[in-house]
Amino acid sequence: MASSPDLSSADNTPENPESGSAPEPAGVAGGSGRRGRVRLRRAAVMAVPAAAVTAGLAVLTAQGALGVQFAISGMPFVVKADRLDGKGFEQFGALDNMIPNSPNAGDTDGQELVVTSVVKNGTLTNMCQSVDLGGIQLVLTAGTGKKKVHVEHLSIDSDDITGNADFKGIEIGRDASTFDKADVQGPRGVYGQQADEVHITNLNQHNYAATAAVFKLPNLHMKFSSDGCP
Repeated sequence: MASSPDLSSADNTPENPESGSAPEPAGVAGGSGRRGRVRLRRAAVMAVPAAAVTAGLAVLTAQGALGVQFAISGMPFVVKADRLDGKGFEQFGALDNMIPNSPNAGDTDGQELVVTSVVKNGTLTNMCQSVDLGGIQLVLTAGTGKKKVHVEHLSIDSDDITGNADFKGIEIGRDASTFDKADVQGPRGVYGQQADEVHITNLNQHNYAATAAVFKLPNLHMKFSSDGCP
């Protein structure tokens, strides 16, 4: 996330409030009911409640710096950590999209309403990531020893975040397009918040996408298991 690209991609962000109605997503053949649901989901991005945004305030996707401009699989993954410490934090609402006719689309028309969290520089202590592959879990652990997981321009798209958060120099309700803490600007007119520092203990995220400029994983261990992250 060394730069701050525009997040106005029609695939992953809500329509510019000044540009009119949203286009029909691929794979939708018509029908006002389904179009209405899509518009409602896009409109919801404009009003992500503060409670949802501040409940845990995570870190890990890059819907700006590197940009989640790929189609998500629609299979969520869990990230847990004993502690997250970051400098340069930003957060705002967004939409992630699956490929047309994805088997994971369900009744969402292939879209997931998410909160994008970005950390410019940070560390994670005792990190665990797991994804359900259909009855078997792929589990990744790192940062379990003296060396912590190190991230730069790390960002993640989540629909559920919990933890105990502590912020330094926080600004809540700022327009996401004016952010300047982590080199990422969100869509115009979208609610967001940013802070100089973020510290979260007992971090637990339910995520759909993640990118990072740097992601160093000391003591990396990947395995298949019947159980996910504890």
